[in-house]
Amino acid sequence: MTTAPHHPPRVRLRGDHGTITGYTVVTTIAVLLFAGLVLDGGLAVATKVHAVSVAQSAARAGARELDLAHLRTTGQIRLHPAQAHHAARAWLGRAGLAGTVTVAGDQVTVTVTTARNTQLLQLVGISAIPVGATATATATPPG
Repeated sequence: MTTAPHHPPRVRLRGDHGTITGYTVVTTIAVLLFAGLVLDGGLAVATKVHAVSVAQSAARAGARELDLAHLRTTGQIRLHPAQAHHAARAWLGRAGLAGTVTVAGDQVTVTVTTARNTQLLQLVGISAIPVGATATATATPPG
């Protein structure tokens, strides 16, 4: 006569219900935060690159506004301050960015200020990342 194999009775553990839930919630939040840093950080870097490009272009546009009468009579490079300021501001306006323009001697300095709205970091209360860039251009003789 054969007997059926003996299996030990199954013991049901109590008190561990829901323990995986806490771990899952913490891990999910950590993954979302990391993804937010990667995505929104990358978008902020792209916005920074654009801001630098606009600041450089606006500064160069202003640095092209030479005082030609002064150049012809003295041979010295000098900017026409009002025209240089206007040219740089116009470039910023066409780019749709806010900023400041300073004309001093033969140099034009442009500072661009903007912000990048976040996609995932809004979940933790960060709605925008401020971005700024500054560029200076020096006037050179034509030709």
